[in-house]
Amino acid sequence: MGSYKRVLKNASWIIACRIAQSIIALLIGMLSARYLGPSNYGLLNYAGSVVAFVVPIAQLGLKNILVDEIVSHPEREGKTLGTSIGMCIISSIFCIAGSILFVLTANAGEQDTLIVCALYSVSIVFQITEMIQYWYQAKLLSRYTSIVSLIAYVVVAAYKVVLLVTGKSVYWFAISYTFDFLIISIFLIILYGKLGKQKLSFSFSLGKQLFARSRYYIVSSMMVTIFAQTDKIMIKMMIGNTENGYYSTAVACAGMTGFVFVAIIDSLRPVIFENKKIDRKLFEKSMAVLYSIIIYMGLAQSIVLVLFAKPVVMLLYGSAYSAAVPILQIITWYTAFSYMGTVRNIWMLAEEKQKYLWIINLSGAVLNVIGNFILIPLLGVAGAAIASVVTQFFANAVMCIIIKPIRPVMKIIWKSLNPKLAFELLKTHR
Repeated sequence: MGSYKRVLKNASWIIACRIAQSIIALLIGMLSARYLGPSNYGLLNYAGSVVAFVVPIAQLGLKNILVDEIVSHPEREGKTLGTSIGMCIISSIFCIAGSILFVLTANAGEQDTLIVCALYSVSIVFQITEMIQYWYQAKLLSRYTSIVSLIAYVVVAAYKVVLLVTGKSVYWFAISYTFDFLIISIFLIILYGKLGKQKLSFSFSLGKQLFARSRYYIVSSMMVTIFAQTDKIMIKMMIGNTENGYYSTAVACAGMTGFVFVAIIDSLRPVIFENKKIDRKLFEKSMAVLYSIIIYMGLAQSIVLVLFAKPVVMLLYGSAYSAAVPILQIITWYTAFSYMGTVRNIWMLAEEKQKYLWIINLSGAVLNVIGNFILIPLLGVAGAAIASVVTQFFANAVMCIIIKPIRPVMKIIWKSLNPKLAFELLKTHR
């Protein structure tokens, strides 16, 4: 498994830059949340949830297949990227209109909600052009995307500091997300022009081929978004912005180390696809290694946050957000199951089983909506947290047993429970 040396180097760049980003994000997020208060902070997160609902449609499921496409067909990578970005820019325009129409209907008469959501939705276009990052992942050149993302974070952080100092309204904070993606997109495209050997181009015929593979992921990704974001939308509509602020705070604390999970998964993804072409046993072992790392990292994080939830919330957000403590102690268990689903999706793509994703994610989405509908009136925000954890466990563990064609992945998961596998990368290159 010599490719792991490149994985470690690639992941180290991502993790190093993400640590810096996370520190900046924590500081600015903490100050912004304290300045905005639970109500406006909840409103801002509501806007983020509305936008998150339409992003899977705007992306057309393409982000799930780009790394594999580039690894499998390097001779047409420029055409693949150009076609993907072009298709998604067109779809993103319709998605912006759709998100605004939703708010006009669901939150009729709430002017602040409409303005914040409209400003936030502009970021959809630039989230799409950021898809070029998957070329860097496929080439294990994530140091470039990491550095660019860090630069964008610093610029946007400086912008938010100005907003805090000058006492600007929540509207100005909503537009900051567009600046973030805009900066990243511009730099990544410029760097691709220098590092890539092929120019970006568009092909209708290739677009049809790509969409034939990616279409399974549209509904799937939408369902993932539903059980990831429905809680925030239902909390706002059933309880209010303030409670949504508490819940969003707990989710933010639970996701503080998410960059480590993402860095490891993104770095191992192209290696796993390469191993699939080389040897079946090598492919399954690399999948087991990734599963093991994610499971034990998630378990460790959850235990720590259960024990230290109160000091974490108080230190970062202050006493105004103390109601988020018990929510954090519940929602933290969401982490491991969530990223297990991301790992499973790599296996499903490699095995051409992606057509079953919509069943998994539809089941999870329905369970999440029902769970929130029942538990929020009974337990308040804690009910939403419980619904989210149960949904993730069901979708990413139980459904792998229920659906017969994907049961083989359960053997890999059982194998991954051997804690020695979590140290496979380091053991191989001592």
